[in-house]
Amino acid sequence: MSYEYSEDALVETATVHVLEEIGWEIQYAWKQETFGPSGLLGRENKSEVILKRYLRNALISLNPDLPENAYDQAIEQIEQRSADKTLARQNKDKYDLIKEGVPVSYTNAEGELEKKRLALFDFDQHQSNHFLAVRQFEVVGDLYNRRPDIIGFVNGIPLVFFELKAHHTDLQNAYLDNLTDYKDTIPHLFHCNAFIILSNGSEARVGTVTSKYKYFLDWKRVTEEEEGIVSLDTMLRGTCRPDTLMDIFENFLLYDDGEGDVIKIMAKNHQYIGVNKVIDQARNIEDLKGKLGVFWHTQGSGKSYSMVFISQKIHRKFGGSYTFLIVADRSELERQLYDTFTELGRIQQRSSG
Repeated sequence: MSYEYSEDALVETATVHVLEEIGWEIQYAWKQETFGPSGLLGRENKSEVILKRYLRNALISLNPDLPENAYDQAIEQIEQRSADKTLARQNKDKYDLIKEGVPVSYTNAEGELEKKRLALFDFDQHQSNHFLAVRQFEVVGDLYNRRPDIIGFVNGIPLVFFELKAHHTDLQNAYLDNLTDYKDTIPHLFHCNAFIILSNGSEARVGTVTSKYKYFLDWKRVTEEEEGIVSLDTMLRGTCRPDTLMDIFENFLLYDDGEGDVIKIMAKNHQYIGVNKVIDQARNIEDLKGKLGVFWHTQGSGKSYSMVFISQKIHRKFGGSYTFLIVADRSELERQLYDTFTELGRIQQRSSG
């Protein structure tokens, strides 16, 4: 098998080596892909961006013994495109479906109509999911064909987009010249996207479908104890390890619907590590005798979002009905926290009286 040789391809090769090491299956599609149900990826044609073969297998495994049309309905909703919605809005809608389950209805063996939400991912047993990185995945858009460097699929759904450049290339070019073009020409590839990684081998940054370049950020540590290093290796191990990716997708993505179009927010490196340390402590809260600890932030480091990440993960993973009391030392911060929770749809207003 002959792979394309270039300086860009060297960074691509280094990326897939790390991905394979942390648990991903690797496929090379360019000029190697065959089509049809038994083809390399199971695609019927190059306009498809959902790998239905893998998605159907996951649906059957996670939601066994249902009629075939129930699985068909779920796949159809994940594939569906809405011409009247922005990319950000479609990304939010798909995220809600994937995270909360796809609603389907079917007739059971007794002839009764049943309604159910079908799970697409196993968020508790990450190894039960299928992680596939596809190199040189060609996609046909309405007007143009494009061939992204690597797409990371989980259960057939394209969650991670990699744009990789040669070492000497300014990383901002990957955003301005390539990513912007991909979002314009093959936007359906980003409908289910979790996050985007830009790298030139030495530098690496991560952001979302709505992030401006200045909001693509480093991921310097996998654990708090490590020395901070800006590198592609750290980025991949810190965001793409199967258990971490599932955790980020489930608990560390937010959508700000407060003004105008949707803005998608991904936790920063320090938020991800810090929130999970709080969660670990909270699991043993009875033993701590009320001493949960201190979550320290510098000014402008995202403390409001961190409070949202903590509360939503506790609600989702712990069950029960928790009430969170956030004490602020000034009115400005109190308003900021309230506005953040409200705009993210994480607060219910109650009338006073």
